[in-house]
Amino acid sequence: MAAGIRLDKIRKSFGGTDVIKGIDLEIEPGEFVVLVGPSGCGKSTLLNLIAGLETATSGEISIGGHMVNTTPPRDRDIAMVFQSYALYPTKTVRGNITFGMQTRRIPKADQEAALQEFSTLLQIEHLLERKPGQLSGGQRQRVAMGRALVRQPAVFLFDEPLSNLDAKLRIEMRTEIKKLHQRLGKTVVYVTHDQIEAMTLASRIAVMDNGHIRQFADPATIYENPVDMFVAGFMGSPPMNMIPGRLQRDGGLYMVPDGAPAGLRFPLAETESADLDMPDGHKVVLGLRPETIFAAGSELPGPARFAFDLPVDVVEPTGPDTMIVFQINGQDLIARVRPADAQPAGSLFRFEVDMAKAKLFDAATGRRLQSGQPPKIPQA
Repeated sequence: MAAGIRLDKIRKSFGGTDVIKGIDLEIEPGEFVVLVGPSGCGKSTLLNLIAGLETATSGEISIGGHMVNTTPPRDRDIAMVFQSYALYPTKTVRGNITFGMQTRRIPKADQEAALQEFSTLLQIEHLLERKPGQLSGGQRQRVAMGRALVRQPAVFLFDEPLSNLDAKLRIEMRTEIKKLHQRLGKTVVYVTHDQIEAMTLASRIAVMDNGHIRQFADPATIYENPVDMFVAGFMGSPPMNMIPGRLQRDGGLYMVPDGAPAGLRFPLAETESADLDMPDGHKVVLGLRPETIFAAGSELPGPARFAFDLPVDVVEPTGPDTMIVFQINGQDLIARVRPADAQPAGSLFRFEVDMAKAKLFDAATGRRLQSGQPPKIPQA
């Protein structure tokens, strides 16, 4: 049975260094929550606190409604899958998977039933008599997962389990993990630095930075409605274009990029809104995802489209899409266009941007500024 997890004002310090800085987090039973962020942000430490491998400096950790701060890891009804697999090299696959059950004195018939069920589920039943040294990286990871699954815990904890695999195998294993979660319905907390893994696996994502959770929401909300520049810039591949500039009111509300060619200004809301009640010249940053910038006329027209002309700096074909790199004030920006729409470097390209999907941030604080309504772009 799945269990919920609650973290209340969790702090963790190593010596005089604060690594986790007062985190509150509530995970529902059966959720797949991904902790994502750059190296050193505290995500693995937070996972270790839930597992009981580290002790919180302050705050309370609850699993299944029970406070577990002083409960040893073996009694928390959890199973953990590590980045390094942590298999016993001298034991066979069978021995690795059943070892935990043996130490808990599970009847042999039950051990065999669990072994057969999960080795079949993970497609490793033909590997049971091999040792870890005879397995590929993907096979070892499946064995590590099998060892966790046979325990049938209330919570699964994954610490960057796919980071040692090649790109193709990582995608395959990502799909297998998602299938397992859909089938078993257990609570999963999964740590990764890979935002693609986070987006594809999670029911909710906690974006971490410097010991804090910046945003905790479903993948679509994280991607489409980031709370600040950090979340907006971290989630997405290629990352969101961030264009610094200032507000200008001149028959409407505009964002004028720093050092932009004369006349280039991005229209924002048709009228001022309370949260944009700030003076002309206020420093802001305009966020544009690469897929919201395309070749003019290549997409269905919309009321919030704005077109502009700039030279192509670099062309990067990727197969299904082509990335066009262009510059404003010496800063590289990326548009994702159809291959047929691409033009060679040095040519003048007519870009079109969907301003309804633009994000505006305060340059000083990095916080998101919400416009009152989608912009209405004057038609030329």
